[in-house]
Amino acid sequence: MKKRITIVLFFLIVFGFSAKAQQDPMFTMYMNQLLCANPAYAGAKGVTSASLIVREQWASWPDNPQTQTLFVHSPLNNEMGIGGSILNDKIGKKANTGIFGDYSYTITYPGERYLSFGLKAGFAFLTHPLTEYDLGNTNPNDPMFQQDLKYKFLPNAGVGVYFSSPVYYVGLSVPKLISNKIFESTVETETVTREQLHAFFMGGYVFDVNRIIKFKPYFMVRFTPNSPISADITAQAVFIDKLWAGVTYRIGNAVAAMVQMQVTEQLKIGYAYDLTTTELGQYNSGTHEIYLNFDFSFGRGRVRSPRYF
Repeated sequence: MKKRITIVLFFLIVFGFSAKAQQDPMFTMYMNQLLCANPAYAGAKGVTSASLIVREQWASWPDNPQTQTLFVHSPLNNEMGIGGSILNDKIGKKANTGIFGDYSYTITYPGERYLSFGLKAGFAFLTHPLTEYDLGNTNPNDPMFQQDLKYKFLPNAGVGVYFSSPVYYVGLSVPKLISNKIFESTVETETVTREQLHAFFMGGYVFDVNRIIKFKPYFMVRFTPNSPISADITAQAVFIDKLWAGVTYRIGNAVAAMVQMQVTEQLKIGYAYDLTTTELGQYNSGTHEIYLNFDFSFGRGRVRSPRYF
């Protein structure tokens, strides 16, 4: 038990402070709502779309990471789209709440091909009651834990580009361009913690296997300065355009299984389960993720279903 608590505390601190860590939330079912990584996707579905993703990471750990995010986006006309998201991310005692807006401009090419450019802007509030941590005998007088972080205001902005067709897509984005300081360097701590730039490169394709089955491979690569590259590689099968089932390999980190159901033309639901492949796997019972999406037509015409991207 003592070893478990020490490991939990260590990783919560790393995720909370390290300038080299992955700071943005990661979603296993990101492909159903690419707005989570790329503002150029705003309005890409052609109708108003709302999605909710709820993720509980490393279940059974005390103070495990938990994320809830609501995405809404819609086309304004044939060229412009808008969107927004509300994020609530909690890791241990650290809480991050953000509100961001998205704008896209699209150029249409023959064959239902689209090139979109996106902008993102918004802010987050970060709180972290550092004085509440029980450091035991590790370093009880560590100056890093002598004062709380209260409602740190973190404005940010990002950009993205997205190219799509009925059977494939590719995109590149940097959702946060500003490296906000979270902690200042002091004589006592000699530490500066910042929000880190994250770049996302993504793509996917849909193959017709037969009249019943389609095969959909896709990937997302994440780049963060001074950190190893993180990549998700996913293979998904689509049965009669209603049932989606697949597996994901997060290189050197986790494997995941997922299933999604197109309940109606407008409603889609999904569930994913991640299993950590590192030594952390023996200290948690996996990660759960739930996805809900509803598309509204609002008189713009029939909702296109299914949508593969």
